[in-house]
Amino acid sequence: MADAHSSGWRPRTRAVRGGLCRSEHGETAEALYLTSGFVYESAEEARARFAGESEGFVYSRYGNPTVATFEQRLAAIDGMEACFATASGMSAVFAALACQLSAGDHLVAARAMFGSCHHIVTQILPRWGIETTLVDGTDLDAWAAAIRPGATKAVFFETPSNPTLELIDIAAVAEIAHQAGARVVVDNVFSTPVLQRPGEFGADVVVYSGTKHIDGQGRCLGGAVLSSARFRNEVLQPFMRHTGPALSPFNAWVLLKGLETLDLRVEAQCRSAARLAAFLETRREVARAIYPGLASYPQRALAETQMTAGGTILAFELAGGGEAAFATLNGLRCIDISNNLGDAKSLITHPATTTHRAIAPEERARIGVSDGLVRLSVGLEDVEDLEADLAQALEGMAQDCAA
Repeated sequence: MADAHSSGWRPRTRAVRGGLCRSEHGETAEALYLTSGFVYESAEEARARFAGESEGFVYSRYGNPTVATFEQRLAAIDGMEACFATASGMSAVFAALACQLSAGDHLVAARAMFGSCHHIVTQILPRWGIETTLVDGTDLDAWAAAIRPGATKAVFFETPSNPTLELIDIAAVAEIAHQAGARVVVDNVFSTPVLQRPGEFGADVVVYSGTKHIDGQGRCLGGAVLSSARFRNEVLQPFMRHTGPALSPFNAWVLLKGLETLDLRVEAQCRSAARLAAFLETRREVARAIYPGLASYPQRALAETQMTAGGTILAFELAGGGEAAFATLNGLRCIDISNNLGDAKSLITHPATTTHRAIAPEERARIGVSDGLVRLSVGLEDVEDLEADLAQALEGMAQDCAA
C-alpha cells in the first residue's frame, strides 16, 4: 500500500513514490500487471465486485493495478482528487467533454487550440446536437458574453495554447463559468503539473497527454483526466467503462517511470528554452519570438502568476514567411522535424502544414498561425549545440532566400 505519510510529501517525492503498492514479492520498481481480466475466489465475490460492494479489479478496461498506480501518482503530483487514465491525450480531451455534454447543451471554448481539439469542438460535438461557441481566450468580456447561465455546461481551453503560447486567466474564467453553473476543463499539456496546477486556480477538470512530457522520451501514447472523486466516479467512469479508451498496463508502466524524472527534465528544458528564446529574439531573420519567459511576451504578468517558469515550448515567426520556415527546418542538423513535443530530443514543426493543417486558413490567421510560424519543443541536448544549430540553419536560410 502507499505510504501513510505520502500526503505530506513534496511534489518531487510524490513523483517517485506516489501510489506505490508493492506485491507480496516486495519489488523496488512498480509491478507490471499485463492482464486483461481477474479471477474471483467465489461467485459471491464476483457479484460483490461488480456491484461495487467490495474493492478489487474486474477487467482492465475498467481498472488495472499498474494503471491505478499511475493514476494515483499523477493525481498526487497535480493536486487533484482523482484521475482516470486514457489511451491517448486526445481520448482524454474527448472523454472529459463527451462524458458531461448532451444534445441541447452549450460549450464555450477558446479559439486558440490544437488542431484535433478544434475538430472535436467544431465538428464532432455539434453533430451530437451540442452547440459550441469559440471566443478569444484572452478576452474576459468575450467569455462572459458567450457563457449562457443554465445552458452552458462546460468551458474548455488550453493554456498556454498550441502553438502560439497564448495564456488564459484560469481563475478569472473559472469565476465567470462557475457563476453560470458551468464546469471548467483545462488542457495543461504545455505547462505540465510541474509548472502549473490549474485546479489551484479553479479548474474542475484537467487533461493531459501523457505522450508528451510525462513519458518524455517518445515511447508510447497515453492520457489522463483529473478531477474531483465525485466527477470521476459519477460522470467520467461510466463513459470510460462503456466506450473503452483505456490505457494499456504496459504504457501505464512506461508513464510511471516518466513521472519519476518529470520535474528534473522539465526544469532543465525550461532553462534551455528561455535561453533559446532570448537568442532567437536577437536574430534579424526572426520577426518575433514567442515565449512566456521573455520580457517582451505580452502576457508576462499572467505567466508569472500562473506558471513557475516559461515552459519547454517556444514559437518563432520567420520574417521570410513559409519559404523561410521550410528552409530553416530543412537546414537543421541536430533538431529533428517532428510534430511531437515534450520529448528528450528537441523537435520542431511547421504548424500551418502539420498540426493545424486541417483548420481553415482564415481561422489559422485569426489565432496567429501564419505560414512563417514554427514551434520548437526544447529537449535535453546541450543548449549551446541547439543554439549553434539554429544559428547555422537561420544563416543558411537567409543565404538561400537571398540567392
